[in-house]
Amino acid sequence: MPLFILSILLQIALVVHIVRTGRNTTWIWIVVMLPLAGSVAYFLLEVLPDLMKSATGRSVSRKLSKSTDPVKDLKEAISDYSVTDTIERSMNLAGEFLKKEMYPEARSLYEKCLHEMQENDPALMHGLAQAEFGLEKYEAACETLESLIKLNPEFKNPDAHLLYAQVQEALGNEDAAMHEFEVLHGYYPGPEASYRYALLCKKLGNAELAAEIFTGIVGNAKNASKQYSAIHRRWLRLAESELKN
Repeated sequence: MPLFILSILLQIALVVHIVRTGRNTTWIWIVVMLPLAGSVAYFLLEVLPDLMKSATGRSVSRKLSKSTDPVKDLKEAISDYSVTDTIERSMNLAGEFLKKEMYPEARSLYEKCLHEMQENDPALMHGLAQAEFGLEKYEAACETLESLIKLNPEFKNPDAHLLYAQVQEALGNEDAAMHEFEVLHGYYPGPEASYRYALLCKKLGNAELAAEIFTGIVGNAKNASKQYSAIHRRWLRLAESELKN
């Protein structure tokens, strides 16, 4: 039987269980709109506690607790959201989806929040653009970010600016991306923007400027605190690797 059909049957079974057992009806939306994450969360948070009344259930619970630690924050966010879908809890859950690279679920929830709660909220629009970028929906991400800027001209966020630069590069607008990365290079808190700027310079044939930026990234880290180096370890190592090539 195709996986899609099995997924639909599982959703139907869980919705029936929700209704028959009198669970919070918010679970229906979670299971239907977030098929995989919602189904797993409903089982862990609602069905499993009932099973724990038996010795077998307790054994299963202990095994699951070990394997699901990495998604502890996600489970808690889903649990909170199932009680009441306030804007704060909705944003928290959507943010957890982004962290786990569950982009379809994040996109669905951000769209729901924008439609039902905060139509022009810049944080929600930024989150939606992140989800769209993760789904490689670059044109949609660009439209979302441009709407964000138009509707919220006072909104200033380095991460949103960096995302906009990445979107421009992904769309093949290299001149626009170069301009945005150059601006970010001067103020972005951390080496990621500078690293991406250097990569684009290298891609476009300006190896000398790229090497200068990579050297600056590594040199700045040597004069920074251990905390800075720990937080930005990924980008520092990548810059070092580029200098060795």
